[in-house]
Amino acid sequence: MPRQSILIFAAAVLLIALGLGGYALLERQGHQPQSSGVALVGGPFSLTNQDGRRVTEKDFLGKYMLVFFGYTFCPDVCPTELQVMTAALDQLGPEADRIQPVFVTIDPERDTPQVLKPYVENFGPRLTGLTGTPDEVASIAKAYRVYYAKAGNSAAGSDYIMDHSSIIYLMGPDGRFVKHMPYTTDAAKLAQELKETLNASP
Repeated sequence: MPRQSILIFAAAVLLIALGLGGYALLERQGHQPQSSGVALVGGPFSLTNQDGRRVTEKDFLGKYMLVFFGYTFCPDVCPTELQVMTAALDQLGPEADRIQPVFVTIDPERDTPQVLKPYVENFGPRLTGLTGTPDEVASIAKAYRVYYAKAGNSAAGSDYIMDHSSIIYLMGPDGRFVKHMPYTTDAAKLAQELKETLNASP
């Protein structure tokens, strides 16, 4: 990756981390952000799942959502993170039924429902894949403070890679942001974080 792309990516990840950290601090202090009445992370969306069905954030209410943004042509980071999510949920046993894992593509140009379906099936029966138009994907990425872009040295045509932030988001049954886990989180740590959250909720 060229030095300029690395610097841009690092700056984007830093801004995401600062935004999430600030929101978490407000939550711990019992305050809501004063600039608006909505959370800084998450919000309404309308996308298409791997079965070609239109879904919105309302379809996931009542369960925790474990959300990761990536793309199916990703060579290493995305499959690694999805494997971590799958392994963590397996460690929870029956409690995992309270959590819906979600993979949102940041590459709608290639990741159609037909491409997403066999891909998400590689990570077990729980995972839902979501795609949409470029504008729809851009909208949910903005809501979740996700950085993504075609890599500066990518080849023309369909053979390209994507730069993107690698954060796992946990959203509550009410659709509000709960916490985030960075790329370095392993399955055991993620399972612990999820278990603590589940135990603290009714």
